Amino acid sequence: MTKKNSGLWGRRDVLKSSALLLGGSVMASDSLAAYPKTVNTNSSPSTLKITDLRVANIVKPGPSPCPIIRIDTNQGVYGLGEVRDGASPTYALFLKSRIVGENPLQLDRIFRKIKQFGGHARQGGGVCAIEMALWDIAGKVYNAPVYALVGGGKFRDKIRVYADTVESKDPKIYAQRMKERKEVMGLTWLKMDLGVEMVADTPGTVTNPSDINQWQANQLPHPLLGMEVTDKGIGMLEQYVAAVRDAVGMEIPLSMDHLGHLGVKSIIRLGQAYEKYNLAWMEDVIPWMYTDLLKQISDQSPTPILTGEDIYLKEPFRVLCESHAVSKIQPDLATAGGILETHKIGDMAEDYGVPMALHFAGTPIACMANVHCAAATQNFLALENHSLDVPWWSSLVVEGSKSPIVNHGWIDVPDRPGLGVTLNEDIVRQHLAPGTGYFEPTPQWDQERSWDRLWS
Repeated sequence: MTKKNSGLWGRRDVLKSSALLLGGSVMASDSLAAYPKTVNTNSSPSTLKITDLRVANIVKPGPSPCPIIRIDTNQGVYGLGEVRDGASPTYALFLKSRIVGENPLQLDRIFRKIKQFGGHARQGGGVCAIEMALWDIAGKVYNAPVYALVGGGKFRDKIRVYADTVESKDPKIYAQRMKERKEVMGLTWLKMDLGVEMVADTPGTVTNPSDINQWQANQLPHPLLGMEVTDKGIGMLEQYVAAVRDAVGMEIPLSMDHLGHLGVKSIIRLGQAYEKYNLAWMEDVIPWMYTDLLKQISDQSPTPILTGEDIYLKEPFRVLCESHAVSKIQPDLATAGGILETHKIGDMAEDYGVPMALHFAGTPIACMANVHCAAATQNFLALENHSLDVPWWSSLVVEGSKSPIVNHGWIDVPDRPGLGVTLNEDIVRQHLAPGTGYFEPTPQWDQERSWDRLWS
């Protein structure tokens, strides 16, 4: 455990105490009165080492299981991170032998060492989870919240949350559910999923090649499927949006996702039909790697286009922002590369006049990683949360978090060291995936080795 001192070292304090702090260590025989009050005497940063990595796999606090990792050190300080929802904990575990023995405070060095093992979508989950946990350790060692270390401070004290809503094929019921999100939960940003499947059972709404099988529908990128929506289908979809706007008003931001795997021209026509409803964005209309097609859609659709939850690292985001292929970006911190990389993505996008929302589905651990990143990033808009209807979600953590964590559509930015939360062991144990344990030893991953260098 780290000592609860407040504040950080001042430059003068460091100079005065340099002769006393040899290698960051505090000698047991020295009087503590000789040291600046801000020194964390329970930690020796220069000799800190990673000793272990373990996993607790939580069942469905979001749409999919969420593995939480714990990185232990030789000084009793540990850090928590989270593999993205739906990803295997193996993405983190096979990196264990590559980080054990490292000083966890060498965050950039470790990240550069392991980032080659990440990838787009869920494949970046292990790298990102480790990065989160390293920041948690660093904050505890230096007695500072993560936002102060990552961004040098915060731009906001609370984080706006938005969330989708359970669909209904009855526009009035769907609209009423959206209204309850606003009036009962207090959300100040709403999202609706509205795909062509909502109208496809009505003849004359969707044109779809008859020989497309389920494998192709799941694996082929949208433009390759040849599916288009008709004027009749667009008219029916528009009724849902009109009903929602009538229920919640025009003042509150309203986003849209899961439109269906449609062709480019259909997306443009939908964007034009929804113009009068002033949507905040249409999300992931086609796969993110089709930059030129996204640019075509953005140029012709008055409704803003957003993408990013499946992108790993900042370089692909730069391509999208430089070409203004999208109006807004939406990294998932548990995919994009972790806290610092996502902060860098936001800063880069700001240079091109592009704001950033954050995609999130998981436990309060990854949620708080997002909160710190959002607090430290100036062009942040809103943070998604898929767990507003999960009654035990907030109780997964204790200390430094209010219950519920999301309070009338906002999350307070914690000022406690690190991520600012601690797991509630009893509640976590109640929601472990079948056949898994609570941070059980992982010796089988101690010797995982390969020739990792990317050049000869």
